Parts: sequence; C-alpha cells; structure tokens
Amino acid sequence: MSASYRVAAPVDPVRGVPDSFAPLSARRILVVGGIALILIGMILGDIFAAFILHPNAAGIGASLSAGVQAIALQDAQAAESALQNIGYLLENRGTKVDAHVHMIVFGYLALLLALLQPFVAIPEKRKKFLAKMFLGGSFLLPLGVFLVHYVGLAFSPLAAIGWASIFADLGGVSVVLVCAYELTGLWRYLRQGSQATATDELLADRGSTGRLLLVGGTLLVLLGFLHGAYYAGVDLFRFEREDAQLISVMTSRAAANDLPAATQAIDRYNQLQGTEAVNIAAHAHSIEFGVLAILLAFFQPYVFYREKWTRFWAFTLLLGSIILPFFVLMELHWGLLAGGIADIGGLLVIIALLAMLVGVWRYTGKLDAALGVHE
Repeated sequence: MSASYRVAAPVDPVRGVPDSFAPLSARRILVVGGIALILIGMILGDIFAAFILHPNAAGIGASLSAGVQAIALQDAQAAESALQNIGYLLENRGTKVDAHVHMIVFGYLALLLALLQPFVAIPEKRKKFLAKMFLGGSFLLPLGVFLVHYVGLAFSPLAAIGWASIFADLGGVSVVLVCAYELTGLWRYLRQGSQATATDELLADRGSTGRLLLVGGTLLVLLGFLHGAYYAGVDLFRFEREDAQLISVMTSRAAANDLPAATQAIDRYNQLQGTEAVNIAAHAHSIEFGVLAILLAFFQPYVFYREKWTRFWAFTLLLGSIILPFFVLMELHWGLLAGGIADIGGLLVIIALLAMLVGVWRYTGKLDAALGVHE
C-alpha cells in the first residue's frame, strides 16, 4: 500500500498487468457489473418505498373496505371488482419488489463469483463470456419481472405466460447455467488437490477499511438474525392466527350487514399487515446490508481513493445500513416521519455504493492508462 492510495494485486512481471484485475477480465466485469446491479436495485427500492409503497397499501385498504361494503349490500359485481383491484395492486407491488430484490441478489452473486474466479479452472476467455452472460441474464430477469404488470399477455404465443415473463425466465436460465458451469470449474480446481496453486491477494488483504466493513457487516447480519428469531418466536404465529380471525370477522359481519364491526376488523387487519411488513423489512434489510458490507470488504483494494476516503465511504454505508432497518421498525410508532428517515438511510447506502463504484472505475482507468490499454 502506498502512502496515499491503495494498490490491489501484484503486477505480472511479464505483461505488467495485475493478474487479478486485467483489462476486460472476468473478475473486472463481474465486480463492476455486480456493484452496478446492486446500486440500480437499491435506487429502484428507494423510489418504490418513497413514492409507491404507501399509496399502494392505502389503495389495497380502500378496495378491501369497498369489497366488504359490497358484500353487505349483496352486490356481487362490486365485490368482484374490489377483489380484482386488490389483485391488480398486489401484482403492481409484487413485480416491483421482485425486480428490486432480484437485481440486488444477482449483484451479490456477481461479487461472490468475482471472488472465486482465481479458483475456477476454466480458460479466461470462457470466463469472460460467462461473466457477460451472467450479467445479461441478471439484467434481463428483473426487467422482465418489472414489465409483467404492464405487458400482461398482450401478443403472447402462450395462454397464461406473457412476453415479459418469457424473457424473465430466459434471464433466469442464463444465470443458472452460468452458475452451474462456474461450479464445475471450481470442482475441477478442488480435484487438483496439491497441484492447485492459485492465490488471491484480495482474500489476504486486511486493510483497516476492509476490517471495518467485515466487522460492521457481521454485526448487521447478527442483529438481523436476532430480530428475525425474536419475531418468529414471539409474534409470527400469533399474527397469523389473528390474520385468519380478522378475515373471518370481516366476511361474517359484512354478510350480517354489521358494517361498523366489519370496518373495525378492516382497520385492525390493515394495522396488522403494516406491523408484519415493517418487521420483515427491518429483519431482511439488516441482513441484506450486512452481506453487502462483507462482500464489499474484499474489494476495497480496488477502490482507488485516499485511505481516509475509503474509510469515510465504508462508514457512510454502515451508518445508512443501521438507520434504514431501525427506522423502518420505528414506523409503527412514529409513522411517516420514521419512514422518511429510513429513506435517508437508504440514500446514504446508495451514495456510498456509488462512490465505491466510481472508485473502482478510477482504479481501472488509472491501471489501463498506465499500461497504455485501450478497451
């Protein structure tokens, strides 16, 4: 490590190229593409949380209330319309959540595959092709899932599956095939036994920023697990029983034309759904951000900033990773104020991740300029 900047891998004395991050190498493609996937997925998630989630939940509650009133009036057509609208809103929410989650998960997987590249016994040219195929599928699947709500079955050759779903499935198949092939390469390497000589400087790096992210990420994962265990042990089954009871009360009271009791059950049901949602979100985001911090810890040598700036962006990422799940949980008590602070936490994570991506890009530009490489 120099006095001002971090240097990643040793330079190959023959070619003058860092063997683990060469121009257009599979690792470089996977690192840049993986961080980009996570970043785009988080931006989509933040936009969804800020502008779509609450109106969507309010729409579902309104449609549920309209459906109960239609049952009380014995208006089958209005009840059916209310249920269809609930289904429409759930699909709208579900496809956006799925697109957001799949992008982030594929980004994690890309970073994991990047770490494993020195230990995958596949020719580098084939690794590059697999990396591009993986990223192509990783972008295609979430895009297809996102468009399902808008494209539907229009012009589809199949009765129940639209074009968006078809392309999403193709993206998923691409990712599965790449992962399967990478596993065979890893298996070949492991079978070499004592002849396996691959080394990797990234796994040996113990810089202060990497240690900060490893410790912080591990604590976030632990907190997420503890909260999930508490929720599952104390609240989950009680909430499920109450959920079923409230649905029964809604329908029976509506059929008996007791609208005040049915409305009261709807209000309680909406509150219960909100409680379940924030607990699950807080648990999932804490673990998600912890895994992200752990993975990014290994790639800090490729973030080309002065040491104080790499630490600053790592601290910013961890700070946002704590703020978001905590204030998501506090929405039960503080309402939209807590939701706004949680969105700020998500924004901090996005800014830190974008800064790290720029740092990796600066590293690759500096490296290629020094070597006279033109990609």
